Amino acid sequence: MRLEGSCHCGSVRFELDSAHPVPYQRCYCSICRKTQGGGGYAINLGGDATTLKVTGQEHITMYHAKMPDGSASSAERHFCHLCGSGLWLFSPDWPELVHPFASAIDTDLPVPPEHTHMMLGSRANWVEIDAGPNDKEFEEYPDESLAEWHERTGMTR
Repeated sequence: MRLEGSCHCGSVRFELDSAHPVPYQRCYCSICRKTQGGGGYAINLGGDATTLKVTGQEHITMYHAKMPDGSASSAERHFCHLCGSGLWLFSPDWPELVHPFASAIDTDLPVPPEHTHMMLGSRANWVEIDAGPNDKEFEEYPDESLAEWHERTGMTR
């Protein structure tokens, strides 16, 4: 599936191909909460890094999140430095992938049949979990990858 995305002010636009475009995963960690705003759960999609095309690259800045042990994450969170919109995450550990934030995608996305609520152990106490009957909840990370979830649910595109 071809995904198109942008920042809020429109200075950055991007597109890429994704076999894993369903926004099913909700992360409640402090990094997602503080960099994406509100209750968190920056929803990462899976995209093919070789297909990423960006307009407005000069308006992008990167952030390496501070990990609990004080070290910097190797993952690069890309943001528009003009409006602060989160755009995508890239990790050198998986150079073939890029993870756009669903909040930055302008293309209509498929509706997930279930959600995975993860990193609940670091969720803020005021954040309510709106879990459906088929949703899965994890204190940390699930064993199932983005690709495995899409395969299991038949949502691969």
